[in-house]
Amino acid sequence: MNPISGSGKNKKIEEDIKKYLLHDVFDYEICYTERAGHATELTKQAVAQKVDIVVAVGGDGTINEVARSVIHTPTALGIIPRGSGNGLARHLLIPVNTQKAIEILNRQMVRCLDYGIINGHPFFCTCGVGFDAFVSHKFAEAGRRGFFSYAENTLREGIRYKPETYIIEDETGSIIHKAFLIACANASQYGNNAYIAPHASMEDGLMDIVVMKPFNTFIESPMVLLQMFTKQLEENPHVEFLKSRKIRIIREREGAVHLDGEPLVMGKEISVEMISGNFNVVINPKALSNKVNSLTMFVDSFNERLKKMDSQITKSMNDSEYRMKQSFNDLKRRMDEQLFGKNNSKKKVQQEHNTETKKEDE
Repeated sequence: MNPISGSGKNKKIEEDIKKYLLHDVFDYEICYTERAGHATELTKQAVAQKVDIVVAVGGDGTINEVARSVIHTPTALGIIPRGSGNGLARHLLIPVNTQKAIEILNRQMVRCLDYGIINGHPFFCTCGVGFDAFVSHKFAEAGRRGFFSYAENTLREGIRYKPETYIIEDETGSIIHKAFLIACANASQYGNNAYIAPHASMEDGLMDIVVMKPFNTFIESPMVLLQMFTKQLEENPHVEFLKSRKIRIIREREGAVHLDGEPLVMGKEISVEMISGNFNVVINPKALSNKVNSLTMFVDSFNERLKKMDSQITKSMNDSEYRMKQSFNDLKRRMDEQLFGKNNSKKKVQQEHNTETKKEDE
């Protein structure tokens, strides 16, 4: 368990584990991480002791440390998401609510999934070069976690970022692209329900490669964000999607990369490869169904973040942050119009969803 995660709300998790975990099914031990890399050490010890499930309680960084230590072993990764993005958890439909995440563990649905390697480093959601890697470095330097901080860095730096030229090589040949970013996706999203590769699967042995070509960031960024949050990025004329098991990216100079949102620096040549079916994970059984209403999940998540922003940030905002908040409110209004129309259809869909949610809770 990471005692300092992006959401900063881990104090009562130990009580929730004691309260909601099925004690007639599981024997468990809670271990707190003390430093970077400590989760990896603890997980390797658990694997050597033939522990069935190692549960990562934290954000994508903690989850990555645990996950890289259970690949190619019978031990499965479990997740109680407490980070700022929770990309892998959201892809697998693991609830951010602690009680509901523990209920997923109680169901013990284990699936053997794919994972990726970038220059020898395992990743589980996404990796990439270009703007998203650049922002990951800026986000790490900012010292503030969370959706608002990430979005603020994205919008501010996007206007100034200069695209680079890349060569992409795979089994079929090579292509040259001047690109804003190149993302290699095992899972569908970065986190926060921002879908960079809406159709990515962790069971097909392939990565979805997303090449975002240069565009007018000052004018078109709000539309790109809208398309990511509504799973419509494929409709953007500046975006090209490829699929491959293994690729090599060649760029003009060494620089930033990211894997699962964590920043690294690598050389001019970057190899990315998918490894099939060697990663055991406890998943939500609904992740295997196409009937999940991802639109409803997105609306709930986005509205929840806006409410938290209103209550926690507004009082301490300076002028630039306040303008940023107003931009998000405008983005939300445009999303609502895109998703529900401008009239009563929005209220109707929300009311129907509220009724369904209430029934599920009961």
